[in-house]
Amino acid sequence: MALSKDLMGAAPALPDLPPYWAEAKAELMRRDRIMNKLIPQFGDMHLRGHPDPFTTLARSIVGQQVTVKAAEAAWGKLRELCPKMTPSQVIKAGAAELSACGLSKRKTEYILDLADHFKAKRVHADQWSEMDDEAVIAELVQIRGITRWTAEMFLIFNLLRPNVLPLDDAGLIQGISQNYFSGEPVSRSDAREVAANWEPWRTVATWYLWRSLDPNPG
Repeated sequence: MALSKDLMGAAPALPDLPPYWAEAKAELMRRDRIMNKLIPQFGDMHLRGHPDPFTTLARSIVGQQVTVKAAEAAWGKLRELCPKMTPSQVIKAGAAELSACGLSKRKTEYILDLADHFKAKRVHADQWSEMDDEAVIAELVQIRGITRWTAEMFLIFNLLRPNVLPLDDAGLIQGISQNYFSGEPVSRSDAREVAANWEPWRTVATWYLWRSLDPNPG
C-alpha cells in the first residue's frame, strides 16, 4: 500500500521530535553500515505524527488500495463535508454524502463503522498510549477496514512507537531491496533478517528507508 504524504506532515499538538530519535539515529548508524550512509543524507528531518486517532484511521481507510492522488482528492472532499472530522459529524453526514466524496461503497461502510466504534466507545483510544503494540493492533483490527498494515501505520504516526516493522508495507520492502539487495526481490524473511539489526528502533530505520525512496515527507 502507498503511504499518503499527509500522514507524514507536521503535527503541532505532538512533540516536534520523538524523544528517542537522536539515540535511535546514533545506534542505527553505529551498527548498520547502510544506515550509517543513509541517515546523514536527511539532516535534521524526522518522523512527524498526526495527533488525532479518529482522523488518522479515517485517512488510512481512504488511502487503501488507491493512488495517493485519488486518496488526496477524496480526503479533501471528505474534509469539506466534515470539517471537524469527528465521529458524530461523519455519522450525521450519512452514507450518500460520504460516497459522493469519491469513496467506494465498502470504504463508506468502513468509515461509518469506524465512527460508530469511536462514538460508542467500543475502542479505548484514551488507553492506547499505555498499551503495548500488539494489544493496540488487536483492538484496531476488530474494526472493519482496519488491517494490520493500517494499525501499524497508526502505531508509527499517531502513537510514535519506536519499534514497528510493517512487513506489509510496499515502501519498506522496496527500500530494503534497493538499499540492501541491489534492487533484487526481497522476501518477508529477508526483511526480518535485515531488520533484526535495527531493534529496538525499527520504526526509525523504516522511516529512513521511506525517505530513500521519497526524500520529501510532504
